[in-house]
Amino acid sequence: MSDTELVLRSTRVITPEGTRPATVTVSGGRITAVLPYEAAVPSAARLEDFGDHVLLPGLVDTHVHVNDPGRTEWEGFWTATRAAAAGGITTLVDMPLNSLPPTTTVDNLRTKQAVAADKAHIDVGFWGGALPDNVKDLRPLHESGVFGFKAFLSPSGVDEFPHLDHDRLAQSLAEIASFGGLLIVHAEDPHHLDAAPQHGGPKYADFLASRPRDAEDTAIAQLIAQAKRLGARVHVLHLSSSDALPLIAEAKAEGVRLTVETCPHYLTLTAEEVPDGASEFKCCPPIREAANQDLLWQALADGTIDCVVTDHSPSTADLKTDDFATAWGG
Repeated sequence: MSDTELVLRSTRVITPEGTRPATVTVSGGRITAVLPYEAAVPSAARLEDFGDHVLLPGLVDTHVHVNDPGRTEWEGFWTATRAAAAGGITTLVDMPLNSLPPTTTVDNLRTKQAVAADKAHIDVGFWGGALPDNVKDLRPLHESGVFGFKAFLSPSGVDEFPHLDHDRLAQSLAEIASFGGLLIVHAEDPHHLDAAPQHGGPKYADFLASRPRDAEDTAIAQLIAQAKRLGARVHVLHLSSSDALPLIAEAKAEGVRLTVETCPHYLTLTAEEVPDGASEFKCCPPIREAANQDLLWQALADGTIDCVVTDHSPSTADLKTDDFATAWGG
């Protein structure tokens, strides 16, 4: 501990073995050891004793829309990373949309990295985007350091990021599998969405009916089938439908290289509680019923769902109209 600059101590430290009293040493901004609570403190080190406050590692949020450059009136690296740090998140991974340009070529990635370098208060990584016309860009993006590639199976809501149909999904996933990459997917089937009732207006029940569970379930089944065929790594973004959980569990048991996330809003909010006209609660896929939520919690506890992320996707207030059909989702 001779090079230790900072010592953090608490009676409740979160470790891989559980919560226990411990002393954490830090040097050069990095944790160097987790020691017994009674460990001696070097005379040159600064001691911060947090008593019984919980001490845990910085959180990692792998699903964040920073929108910078291009839509910084919605959000930017300066504000997003400060807010993340205030909430205990020390690393975020930025989605390839809704920035302008999107992170779909190496040049666009470099543009975004340069913007983030001057504004970020925490560590930042980047996802690339898989579009119908950028298969040739996927390997170069992978070699340039993106963590993987996001794709939509239904319209994304922004024109510069079109979705993949069945054939384009197969093409992109085959390319990504060829270099051991990861495809992360917004899984809603466009045909089921088109067939659902689309009333618009302020009623949350109407919006919920417009994004049915079977849209998620069908898209996830399609993704699993392609991943199984190609031996590819895939990840389901922001799972909302509990009906897909048996299919996910079965695929994992069969060895499909599949991971799944959900979000705090699906775990803490329910459709029964969303007031009509309150489009601040709009997200896609939507917040569903309390019984659905209970099953998501069970799946998180048993490992069917692998992680919880925010899907932070802000907008300006004027985009949050009282019509769920036209309001921005996020």
